[in-house]
Amino acid sequence: MAVDDRARVLAEYNVSRETSQRLDIYVDQLKRWQTVKNLVGPATLSDVWTRHIADALQLFSLMPDATRWLDLGSGAGIPGLILAIVGRDREMFHVKLLESNARKCAFLTETARLTDAPVTVLNARIETIIAEQHDTDVVCARALASLSQLLDWTEPLLKSGITGLFPKGRDASVELTEAVGKWSLTYDSIPSRTDPQAQILRITALSRRDS
Repeated sequence: MAVDDRARVLAEYNVSRETSQRLDIYVDQLKRWQTVKNLVGPATLSDVWTRHIADALQLFSLMPDATRWLDLGSGAGIPGLILAIVGRDREMFHVKLLESNARKCAFLTETARLTDAPVTVLNARIETIIAEQHDTDVVCARALASLSQLLDWTEPLLKSGITGLFPKGRDASVELTEAVGKWSLTYDSIPSRTDPQAQILRITALSRRDS
């Protein structure tokens, strides 16, 4: 990781010194745990600030007034744990990290403790508890599943007015085409600031099409 990458990302998103120190703890933890649990693609560790930290920070900037987040398949805490670290000084800010893998939950729990991040780690499968998560402003998921699958899982939340925020890569248009055959959705597509071929889908309304 080049020092310039860290400095550039922190400056671009106006991250405070205290928050940057907590992000440093997160990065150190990620590298430590990566040796025993494959949390992220090994090749991406050298670009952790531009590939992972910045990816999460741009989601925070898209929903600046949201205080209650739900991160599905949180894994290495991207974006959920990073969002919690950045938002921890905001009143009532809280992130639920939903992850079915117990060892990844151990990483999330320990790193949240070290960074004093306001999170709740939920060790469960998405489909078993998603309908109970209405105390949420935004539900997000990164590199977890196709858009159609994400909409299947999050239908109970999105149809009630909760916003979905889903980063997608170069196949976003294909995934959208597939999804609109089953769903009627209101969304906007926002170009990613970290990958010119990627976009972020912000979904604000959802309903099933008549079969």
